[in-house]
Amino acid sequence: MENRMVLIIEDEKELAQILGDYLEVEGFFSELAYDGESGLRMFLDKKPDMVILDIMLPKMDGIEVCKRIREVSDVPILILSAKNGEMDKVISLGIGADDYVTKPFGASELIARVKAHIRRYTAKQEKQDPAKKETLCIGNLKLKKDCYEASFGEQSLDLTTKEFEVLYFFASHPGQVFSKEQIYEQIWGSNEYGDLSSVAVYIKRLRRKLEQFEADYIKTVWGVGYKFVA
Repeated sequence: MENRMVLIIEDEKELAQILGDYLEVEGFFSELAYDGESGLRMFLDKKPDMVILDIMLPKMDGIEVCKRIREVSDVPILILSAKNGEMDKVISLGIGADDYVTKPFGASELIARVKAHIRRYTAKQEKQDPAKKETLCIGNLKLKKDCYEASFGEQSLDLTTKEFEVLYFFASHPGQVFSKEQIYEQIWGSNEYGDLSSVAVYIKRLRRKLEQFEADYIKTVWGVGYKFVA
């Protein structure tokens, strides 16, 4: 993780500076922005390897910043929020955020999550070799791993990066049952500090998007986890 840069967009200046100090002790570079507009400009200019993003920001809120970043990049985004509402978490994950942490939080937990996300993102970048393009076809479902494109028959399936990764993981292991812990570790890279409720959120979203094609691929195995049935 040498020379990795984390952009912190947080209007509480003291908190942002403390986070930056902790990250630099761990060997990361950090850049700080204190409102949404300057944070987005800094993202486009600096091209960081990860973003820590507060929801409540002046000039442009964190939800809009996240949407704008996702239009051009798939870098890990960790949302910070003073709210503890399930809806905020669902919205954040739904627009493409990779993780969600509620204030107050422990610095060691946050650093562990940052390391896990950057480790996974780095590994994904290293594997993006044009010679290793993979297209998975199951019935009318087609998943193109190299460009994160999904379609059902002739119709495009609009998925976020994480939704695609969850669906591709399931489709790559038809019939195999996975627990929430196994799914979280595979997609997010670690479950030591992970919020396993994210798994259920993403599966619910995938099921809703597949319903339009009457495709009921992801089955719940009660008391165990989930499996993909073609």
